[in-house]
Amino acid sequence: MKIILKEDINNLGYKDDVVEVKSGYGRNYLIPQGKAVIATPAALKVLAEDQRQRAHKLAKIKADAEAVAASLEGVALTIGAKTSATGTIFGSVNALQIAEALEKLGHNIDRKLIVLKENVKDVGKYNATIKLHKEVSVEIPFEVVAE
Repeated sequence: MKIILKEDINNLGYKDDVVEVKSGYGRNYLIPQGKAVIATPAALKVLAEDQRQRAHKLAKIKADAEAVAASLEGVALTIGAKTSATGTIFGSVNALQIAEALEKLGHNIDRKLIVLKENVKDVGKYNATIKLHKEVSVEIPFEVVAE
C-alpha cells in the first residue's frame, strides 16, 4: 500500500515522502493516527503542488540546519555519571543528557533529534548523531567519565 507521510517517522521516511508499507500498518496505525494519507492520484497532485510552493521555504530550512551543523563541528562533550568500582554506570547516558550538555555550551538542540547507536552503560568514548534535517546530520563525539 502506498501512502504519503504527513510527518517524519523513524525508520520509515520524512514528511511528504511517498512510501510503501504493509496494509495493516497503514490502515490500522498510520492513517488513524493522522501520520499518513493514502497516495491516491488526487493526493499525489496536491502533494506536488504543495512541494512546488514550499521549495524556497525548504531551502531556507536546510540552510539553517547546515548553519547549526557548522556551529556543532568540532564540539566534544564530557558527561559525568555515577559509576560503580568496575566503571559501569548506574543507569545509562541518553539523548536528554547529551542535549543538556550541548545547551550548557550554548547549542539549543531538541533531544528528539539526537540518535545514539548503542546503549551507553560504561565509561568511555562514544558518538551521537544529530539529525537536523533529512539531508543534514552531524556526528558529535562524547566521553562518559566517572563523577
